[in-house]
Amino acid sequence: MAITVQNFIKLANFYNQTLAVVSAICVQKGGIDMENYVGRFFVADVLEYIVEYGHRLIEMGPVPDDVARVMKIFEERFEAVKGLVTPTEKPIYEMTLEEFEKLMNI
Repeated sequence: MAITVQNFIKLANFYNQTLAVVSAICVQKGGIDMENYVGRFFVADVLEYIVEYGHRLIEMGPVPDDVARVMKIFEERFEAVKGLVTPTEKPIYEMTLEEFEKLMNI
């Protein structure tokens, strides 16, 4: 995927649509909190990807102010859920108890 502003916007739209679907699923399952929904890990991973994509886009050159503001919003959201991101190729047996409990939502 070429690193362009248009592709960043597509990723941002995908994230927003994914969040809407996850929210609807949580309501349908009896109003569970999104923090307790197993799909929260996927949402956090998507958000991590978008933030990293934004950083690479900025490295390539200036971005429009409105896109830069959206990037900042995504970075702030990511800071709040950064602990939910899937560990990079870390097998369960190498996780700390805290990491495992967070992964299993215990």
